[in-house]
Amino acid sequence: MYSQVENIERREHEIIAVDFDGTLCIDAYPSIGAPNLPLICYLKQMKERNSRLILWTCRSGEPLREAVAWCVRQGLTFDAVNENLPETIEKYGSDSRKITADIYIDDRSRLPWDEPISLAM
Repeated sequence: MYSQVENIERREHEIIAVDFDGTLCIDAYPSIGAPNLPLICYLKQMKERNSRLILWTCRSGEPLREAVAWCVRQGLTFDAVNENLPETIEKYGSDSRKITADIYIDDRSRLPWDEPISLAM
């Protein structure tokens, strides 16, 4: 079983990357489903506590613009959309394809110990 690591370096703020379809709203792509109000409320509270929020989604172009506008109507704003925070880009000298965050919230996430893993080849 996984044990939590002690003495993790804490940042001034946590960085939270959150997916859109199936996470912030019910998955109805390319449309936008009903809002996940408990998650939206949680993210607003974290933003008030100085966490930084990144919208991390496969949407692009007009569907992405619609998703961002939908989030604004929910009262949810982001520090970055599908890119790293400016200070992360400055620190590493580029905007890696991998979003740097302390917490990733995604409907497709899974922890390896949640299900048995077959090692048979």
